[in-house]
Amino acid sequence: MPTIQETAPRRKKPSRKAVLRAVASSTAIETGRRVADLERQLRRPVVRFPHIRLAR
Repeated sequence: MPTIQETAPRRKKPSRKAVLRAVASSTAIETGRRVADLERQLRRPVVRFPHIRLAR
């Protein structure tokens, strides 16, 4: 008898682009801002603590 893992279909992991699009569109609905602007903002790297250096 096959196990559950053998019969269950494997789910495809969403791409980073798809996740960014979903977050941007959801935020756009809540805030009234444009999806393209939010996507651009999410693609930019976030530098939160530029004054802190990593230990070597």
